[in-house]
Amino acid sequence: MTKDVLIRISGLQAIDGETNDVEMIFAGNYYLKNGKHYVIYEEIMEGFEGQVHNTVKIGPDAVDIRKNGVIGAHMVFELDKKSQTRYATPIGELLVEIGTNRIRIEEEEDQLKVLIGYSLDINYQHVSDNQIVMDICSKEKAELSL
Repeated sequence: MTKDVLIRISGLQAIDGETNDVEMIFAGNYYLKNGKHYVIYEEIMEGFEGQVHNTVKIGPDAVDIRKNGVIGAHMVFELDKKSQTRYATPIGELLVEIGTNRIRIEEEEDQLKVLIGYSLDINYQHVSDNQIVMDICSKEKAELSL
């Protein structure tokens, strides 16, 4: 895969029987180091000034996401484990617990697809069950449609 990539992130959130989905596309950089995939991209948070610098480290059995900037967090998705982080926002800090129940990674020459299923608790209250899909592909091979 090339250094210059496009990242499509789609998420599905289930709260009290209702589902919401979201999809975002970012330009970013990709690296392979010591058998782990790294994806780095900038995100603009609607309603806030500044950006969020995202670093995603993808290993065979865990996905690690670090957010720095307007939002600050270190989220670890590891199969059948729970992790906690402080999710810092401009309007306050939240204690977030992530319980990962599914990780699937598909690798091809110019594409990497990561699926994560997890539950989300905020301040010790179950909030939602979620699924996120990260589709990372070389910029020149990207097939995107709106």
